[in-house]
Amino acid sequence: MPHSTPLISTIVAGLVLAFIFGAIANRFRMPPLVGYLIAGVLVGPHTPGFVADGDLALELSEIGVILLMFGVGLHFSLKDLLSVRALAIPGALVQIGGATVLGLGLALVLGWSIGAGLIFGLALSVASTVVLLKALQDRHMVESEKGKIAVGWLIVEDMAMVLALVLIPAIASINGVEAATLHDPFVDFVERFTGPLGLFGIVGVTVVKLAAFVGFMLVVGRRVIPFVLHYTAHTGSRELFRLAVLAIALGVAAGAAYLFGVSLALGAFFAGMILSESELSHRAAQESLPLRDAFAVLFFVSVGMLFDPGVLLRDPMPVIATVLIIVVGKSIISFLIVLAFRQPISTALTISASLAQIGEFSFILAALGVGLGILPPEGRDLILAGAIISIILNPLIFMALDALRPRLEQKFGKDTPEPALAAGRTEPGFAPAMPVPAELAAEDEPEHATVKTGHIVLVGYGRVGTVVAEALSERQASFLVVEDAEARVNSARAKGFEVIVGNAAGSRVLNLANVDMAATVIVAIPNAFEAGQAVEQARKSNPQALIVVRAHSDEEEEHLKTLGANVVILGEREIALGMVDVVNRDSSAIAEITAADAVASALGPLAAAAPERRLTPDPNLLAEAIEAAHIQHLDSGPAEPPYLVSSLGEEPDPEPGEEQAISELVEMTSEQRLAPLVPAGARPALPATRAGDPFNPEVLPPEVLPPVEEKA
Repeated sequence: MPHSTPLISTIVAGLVLAFIFGAIANRFRMPPLVGYLIAGVLVGPHTPGFVADGDLALELSEIGVILLMFGVGLHFSLKDLLSVRALAIPGALVQIGGATVLGLGLALVLGWSIGAGLIFGLALSVASTVVLLKALQDRHMVESEKGKIAVGWLIVEDMAMVLALVLIPAIASINGVEAATLHDPFVDFVERFTGPLGLFGIVGVTVVKLAAFVGFMLVVGRRVIPFVLHYTAHTGSRELFRLAVLAIALGVAAGAAYLFGVSLALGAFFAGMILSESELSHRAAQESLPLRDAFAVLFFVSVGMLFDPGVLLRDPMPVIATVLIIVVGKSIISFLIVLAFRQPISTALTISASLAQIGEFSFILAALGVGLGILPPEGRDLILAGAIISIILNPLIFMALDALRPRLEQKFGKDTPEPALAAGRTEPGFAPAMPVPAELAAEDEPEHATVKTGHIVLVGYGRVGTVVAEALSERQASFLVVEDAEARVNSARAKGFEVIVGNAAGSRVLNLANVDMAATVIVAIPNAFEAGQAVEQARKSNPQALIVVRAHSDEEEEHLKTLGANVVILGEREIALGMVDVVNRDSSAIAEITAADAVASALGPLAAAAPERRLTPDPNLLAEAIEAAHIQHLDSGPAEPPYLVSSLGEEPDPEPGEEQAISELVEMTSEQRLAPLVPAGARPALPATRAGDPFNPEVLPPEVLPPVEEKA
């Protein structure tokens, strides 16, 4: 190319290689993020071949972090954040302290200073935002109570790291390290008027700054952000709406970082949380989803670029010790903290697995420590090695803890009471915990295989699945539901339905649903890829079952039938057929209703005119009354033949004020009213014409013509 394009080269190389290795990892049933990390290692400076721009990759990955936290905030209201503060705040602080002590111990063993050990321990204590949220999203747990506790825990860690990033340069400068260029701009601004603040002054200014940011978002942002999005939505332009979502997410995050000194992720989270109170929050989440996923991939690529594989050969034992602190030490500390708050085993395991990794804040702390001359470069290499290995191991940790869950429940007791945090979203206090509702207690019980045979397996309990389940229940059919979203699981169990918790794409869940003995499998989930995996697994388990699945396009229909579906219901096609059916059905119904209204309009005013006056039933009065009503005919083209005009007549338009007291007519039957008006023999026994014959009022049909005598 005639000019250098590092930005384009970095994006193209990162996304293309991430796709290739992510697909390979998925083929071997490994998480795709493992492939993303390997792609980053290949384009990094520590491997031969093409080297992408690491600084650009890191900045691009920040966009992914911003959009990811913005999306989480859209599903996480202020009420949810406050509901978990009694566990998240002390839990996160104790866990940070415990992990920092472990890191300090390893640093002292390696011969580093106490300052280096504290920075090293802090870097190992904070989890990666992207990894934690991606793990929760893959398991549909972001909106569950466990997910809310994990996200609240993460927010507390982010705030603690913001404070640490301000205090570390201040402490270093007190100890004689030159770090003026690393000072917080807001602190420097205050020091222009007050002089050197000292350690406690810097802490106070930082706390005031964080409080000012939160107050600004709750007071100003709560009014401005929804107003801007609603105004844009009323323009009717989808392009402008998508642009407004991105502008709010990126603009608020950057403004929070530059004006208040908080992290980009924290600013984006508060922007999403403020917007979550708007009815447009779900649409905003959908518009930001594609860019969020693409830039989140670049985050993992940028992490891989920082990793030097040579550290595994140079310092194998320190690397192993670092990984053990992250994976084992932090997990045990988090597990015990959650149990100390009398939470269920499943919640403790989820929090432990979510926090058993490190990420972006760890890199920032490592770079800051090396830049100040406090942390040796070997410490940064260990942090990077621990980060990439722990991220690769994180999905495996979730699987391992799921396997250990029954044993831990037997040891610690699975009836650990859960406070009102999960049910009523109130703070857990020191008072005795309230009983756990039945649906929440059932969630923490180990899954057992169903005893049903010849039954129906319903995969998914969303908008479509709930309708199907209600219909099957009314038929008293034998069925069960397969669902992995906690809220939907509880909703289905509240209706009395049997539920198998898990993803139907896995053979274990289908085995629990006894799909090999099922008569029918209904896949009601909207995602065609997940539906295809469920169909494929179900067909392998039961070649004779009837598999019914939904789709949104002809391509999806063909794909699902290839995987083994018998019947594919195309949603858009069924909607179109339903609309046509309504139009066809309602056309005749409207004609009948209009004709009936015409008769009621003709008789109603006449009967109500003089209800007290009783007349002799003179049928001629009815004819005179109808003639006096001046029935108006619409100019709708040529007159139709008699057999096309409704036999009930047309709607009249009676003039107001006409009074004919013929209420007696109302008490008559229709035969009594009409019989005197039609003389005997006046109405032909047959219609004037027949379908298919041209209409001619002058010519009688052959059936009523007098017989013609044949001439001799």
